[in-house]
Amino acid sequence: MNRFLSNATNRIDTKGRVSVPAPFRAVLAQRNVQELYCLQDLVFPAISVGGPDLLERYERQIASADPFSPEANAMSLLVHGGGVYMRLDAEGRLMVTDFIRDFTGITTEVTFVGRSDHFQLWQPQAFHEAQVAARAGRATFGVRPA
Repeated sequence: MNRFLSNATNRIDTKGRVSVPAPFRAVLAQRNVQELYCLQDLVFPAISVGGPDLLERYERQIASADPFSPEANAMSLLVHGGGVYMRLDAEGRLMVTDFIRDFTGITTEVTFVGRSDHFQLWQPQAFHEAQVAARAGRATFGVRPA
């Protein structure tokens, strides 16, 4: 297993830490990820979390544009200005910082959501609502009005 799949909701402890689900920790270990790049998602109220390859993917996109263009400038503002590095503690927990809380609205629980090559941190109700909306959109995909 080398992809982040499924979702799980864990409670934040009194010190502000949350246990990363074991399957997600296993993928991080398999990929030898020591330092996590965390980015405010560009679409959803979620924090995207991955290894250095996640940051590199965004930087390749930025590098493919004219460095003086408004698009490259805006993307760098989001990717570099909206990102931080974090580490798991020895027990596989992540500190739920103000960086995470302020952007997502997370308070007492975190929903971890697999996104193949990275995972996301969501406020549980926001994830539920986004998933309902995505399913509704898929239900009408390809359906033409009568």
